[in-house]
Amino acid sequence: MIQDISPKEFHNEYKAILPDPEDYVFSFRGRELLCTFEENGEVRFPKAGDIGIDKSEMVYLFEIDGTKFFMPKREYGFFISEISEDKAPEHQYRYEDIRVLRGANPGYLCFAGITAYHLYVWYRDNKFCGRCGRETVIHDKERALRCPRCGNIIYPKICPAVIVGVTDKNKILMTKYAGRAYKGNALIAGFCEIGESAEDTVRREVMEEVGLKVKNIRYFTSQPWGFDSNLLLGYYCELDGEGKIKMDEEELAKAEWVDRDDIGDENSNLSLTATMMMYYKEHPEEFS
Repeated sequence: MIQDISPKEFHNEYKAILPDPEDYVFSFRGRELLCTFEENGEVRFPKAGDIGIDKSEMVYLFEIDGTKFFMPKREYGFFISEISEDKAPEHQYRYEDIRVLRGANPGYLCFAGITAYHLYVWYRDNKFCGRCGRETVIHDKERALRCPRCGNIIYPKICPAVIVGVTDKNKILMTKYAGRAYKGNALIAGFCEIGESAEDTVRREVMEEVGLKVKNIRYFTSQPWGFDSNLLLGYYCELDGEGKIKMDEEELAKAEWVDRDDIGDENSNLSLTATMMMYYKEHPEEFS
């Protein structure tokens, strides 16, 4: 999956440091990321020494194997991140939709880019304190924003959501989303609500989206998904009772039972959803 960058190691401990010329700088413009692609197809990002921004205007994000990553900090009290495309003309950087990271290489830079986007969204959306309305400042000792008026501390937002593989012996329930840019195969999915366990979310989302009851819910694995500020929790469960689908057409464009042998090859190197589809296909002994 996208976070599996071994043997490289990801370190997200906050540091109050400034960039060196060879450190990477991520610049976002909405859901676009400043980058370029080499002739071999590898994605590249600007480095601190390539762009005309003072290093004191950078905020530290994280580190991977000694390589540090930063983001443009503030201008007039607001996190901007965006820098001009012409700051490093010899590299011909351009703003591209962040979805390019779903299929680019090397994998560790794609993971870095989408994790940086998660932090960018949090910084951008917390310019003001939600308690008293005062403009926030960067905390000097941890990854947080602080309100200088009321003392409110704001930490990065992580939204838990479930990915659900509903199985019935040699079949799994596969879906396609309605009204979304992603048109590929999907599984039942949804956000955890307040006061709800992840297992309760599984039951509720399956019932809401396809009108089915499930049993024997078991945890599979998790995945950070910075595209939407999520922590995805993967679960398998079994059909409990009749398997007739009553699809929520506002959420889904398609929902159907698919035989194990009819599951195509999914890019399990990227998403938890694809990994779960392929795991079900390749381990029939666990779903008899």
